[in-house]
Amino acid sequence: MRFSLAALALSGLLAVPATAGEQVVEFRYVIHPLEVKTFEAPNIQGQTMVMGKVFGVVAFKDGRVGTKEFIYQAELLNGNGPLHGFSTYRFEDGSSITASFAGEIKGGQRHGVYTILSGAGIYANATGTGTFESLPSKLEGATILSTKLDVKTP
Repeated sequence: MRFSLAALALSGLLAVPATAGEQVVEFRYVIHPLEVKTFEAPNIQGQTMVMGKVFGVVAFKDGRVGTKEFIYQAELLNGNGPLHGFSTYRFEDGSSITASFAGEIKGGQRHGVYTILSGAGIYANATGTGTFESLPSKLEGATILSTKLDVKTP
């Protein structure tokens, strides 16, 4: 399954070459849940709490790839509601970016914001913000998203 996700992800977006200072990093990624637990609230029709661990493949337009691992929690009423969690992106050169995120699931689509907490390699001591949003997809069991990170490094 991961091989097919990687092949699909290679149609990715764009990344600005990494240097110290401020930069915008944009890419697409495909995610697939590894573990998901859903709990239904007693006596509240459609109310659930969802917790999950997810893996993804990141693709840049120039052919570079990476991975994404994250955990999340969502409080949903009939499939819609807030979510939050923590992500780590790992890139081929050994660099990484770790961020918290908060957002919303509405009509099966996800969107939200990142706060960059740390980084390694060319993103050492990174800070910044970012956004994510679902992209239309017919890929069963997986989700395609687009991300833009505004990264600041010392």
